[in-house]
Amino acid sequence: MSPVDNLTPPSRVKDPNQDQDEHDLKHDEGELPSHAAAVHKSIREEGEKELERTISALFWSAMAAGLSMSFSMLAKGILHAHLPDSDIGFLVESLGYTVGFLVVIMARQQLFTENTVTAVIPVMSRPRVIRLMQLLRLWGVVLIGNLVGVAISAWAILALPIFSTPTHEAFITLGEHVLENTPTEMFAKGIIAGWMIATMVWLLPSAGHAKIWVILIVTYLVAIGEFTHIIVGSTEVLYMVFSGQASWGDYLFRFGLPTLAGNVVGGTFIFALISHAQIRSDS
Repeated sequence: MSPVDNLTPPSRVKDPNQDQDEHDLKHDEGELPSHAAAVHKSIREEGEKELERTISALFWSAMAAGLSMSFSMLAKGILHAHLPDSDIGFLVESLGYTVGFLVVIMARQQLFTENTVTAVIPVMSRPRVIRLMQLLRLWGVVLIGNLVGVAISAWAILALPIFSTPTHEAFITLGEHVLENTPTEMFAKGIIAGWMIATMVWLLPSAGHAKIWVILIVTYLVAIGEFTHIIVGSTEVLYMVFSGQASWGDYLFRFGLPTLAGNVVGGTFIFALISHAQIRSDS
């Protein structure tokens, strides 16, 4: 047999973390009252690990996630620049929105809207002041790291001689479209986005080899629904700020704070609370 025959085809290469996750989930299903309880335990244990991580580890992973999330604006903007301004064009360019999420989640980088669910479950399971402080520390570090990453990306995309003028205009168009929302609309749409991302996090432990499809479907729905996401939207609006098309006040008060509040409410105070209440009822 030649050395080539011993190579595993790329489509059949196994992710050891994924295999371990599936094994643990199946084991828990045999000991817990429901599949939902097994998923809850899996997410809770992942959240407990995140709460114990050092600030430096969280920050660098979060900054990497912020840099990676800029791929969503890049992909969507490039597609926008090459597609007609039509309903079909919008549906196709919205596929670009999913790219950043695919990179961040498959690379296991720290994304703020994921942590609104993953890290909050341990706090709900065992409410303690120290757990709450760890949660706030994690949220703060990850959010800052994400925003530093997207700010660096937005500045670099604008400053470096990489893209053509029509592509830069497409990036501006994306940001203008986000800022067409009022602060109230930003908040309301942020709730839906937070809920949907939380749903995705809940689905991933039992998705197995369909994880990529789960990420694609859920984030594509966020894109075509034009729901607001604090990290993806920050790339688009900060690009406008750095290009002089918007002010810092626009970023903070029209987009940032309302969207952040909506994402937290949707992901934590609605989805996580309801999901946790379900498991408590099972118990």
